[in-house]
Amino acid sequence: MAIAEDSPGAVEARIDQLYRAHAGWLRGWLRRRLECAHSAEDLTQDTFMRLLTARDRNGLRTLREPRAYLSTVAGRLLVNHYRRLSLERTYREALALLPAEEAPSPEWRLDLLETLQAVDAMLDRLPGAVRTAFLMAQLEGLPYATIAGHLGISERTVKRYMARALEECILVME
Repeated sequence: MAIAEDSPGAVEARIDQLYRAHAGWLRGWLRRRLECAHSAEDLTQDTFMRLLTARDRNGLRTLREPRAYLSTVAGRLLVNHYRRLSLERTYREALALLPAEEAPSPEWRLDLLETLQAVDAMLDRLPGAVRTAFLMAQLEGLPYATIAGHLGISERTVKRYMARALEECILVME
């Protein structure tokens, strides 16, 4: 049975075609960058999951350079992967500096690391200007007026950005 080009199943069929034709190539591309077959496999699957769950998938119907597109999506996931590893390494280094009697339990460490990763993923989902305003307020302690000046936006816009970011934080913590 043929799938109509404009049907909901057409995009899924195109992703299936992309997977069959290019997953092996993408896995190798990632393996060369990661030097780890398991991580390359994970990121290959994550790349195709990203395509399946993307809000706007209409461009996949007319994709002319599938490998360039896949390497762009995978490259962004690779950056997130390295950022997550850096976050984990920094966390472990900070824990190593604590005296043994103050060190948290392994369960507490795992919970905190998972929370940090969830917050990192949440920040990654925010639009750039919202993320920047939120980090300027939270990490640098800048007042909204100063943030507005730095970003060239109104203070009211900064307040909207902060409300959006804080709403996402609440959702992460639920």
